[in-house]
This record gives sequence, C-alpha cells and structure tokens, in this order.
Amino acid sequence: MSDLEYMEIAFLEAKKAFIKGEVPIGAVIVVNDKIISKAHNLRHTKKNALYHAEVLVISKACKKLKRWILDDATLYVTVEPCLMCSGAILQARIKRLVFGVEEAKFGALGSIINVNDYNFNHKVEISKGLYEKEIKELMQDFFRKLRKEKANENRKYSDK
Repeated sequence: MSDLEYMEIAFLEAKKAFIKGEVPIGAVIVVNDKIISKAHNLRHTKKNALYHAEVLVISKACKKLKRWILDDATLYVTVEPCLMCSGAILQARIKRLVFGVEEAKFGALGSIINVNDYNFNHKVEISKGLYEKEIKELMQDFFRKLRKEKANENRKYSDK
C-alpha cells in the first residue's frame, strides 16, 4: 500500500473520533507494509489528557510487537503531533512520521517548534501534506459543530 492509502486509514480513524465528539485525529502504525495498530483520540471519552491518537497507537503497537523500540515503524497521523506526542514518537524511536496537516496551535514538529531540531539521540524522518484537504475539512466541520453546540447551550441558559 502507498502512503496515501495508509493516510486514508488514519483519516477513517479520525472520523471515528469525530462521531464520538472527540477532536478528529486518527493514527496508524505500519511495519513492513503491515498495519500493526490503529487509534483515534479518546481524551474526552476516557477523561484522560494522555489519550491522544499517537500515544494510543504507539502503546498498541508496543503491546502487539512486544517491544518498545519501533525503529522499523512508520506512523501515519492526520494532524501534526503536539509536544507530548512528539516526545512519545522520539522515545519509541519511530523511524518515519507522515502527517496530513500542520497544527498552528500545538504542532511540535515544525509549526511552533520542531523537537527534531534538538540534539536528542533519535531523529524521525518526516513527510507531510497527505490527505490535507479532507483532513482540514473534517477539522473545520468538527470545530464549527462544537461552536454551534456551545452557542445553543449558551442560548438555552440565557433564556431561563
């Protein structure tokens, strides 16, 4: 399969998050052209700040492969990882990262900072921009829906 096809699978994971009311971010880990794990954000569902798609997909891959070093893995994620997730990617020694869209508010692999630029003992290969249009639309739809729900909630309380 191609990078685009794997990113499409990550996008389908993001759609699952959207349906659950989670920020729609999905992730897939691939080793030797085989999908090892898939995940999506579950922070609100599980009430846990650590339940980002990247952390969950890395955890699942480690469990399945029975190792914590994933230096033969490619991680596909719909949105540029935050600082926590970038740290997890470096700690797991992920070989390659492919993400769809940059994250101007939290992105830690190029947007705000680039942890890859520091002298850690590991550097991840990065590709970006795949499935960008679809991912941006899904993110915009999510935040538009969230703003509308908050406005309706505020109106409900102001009517009392």
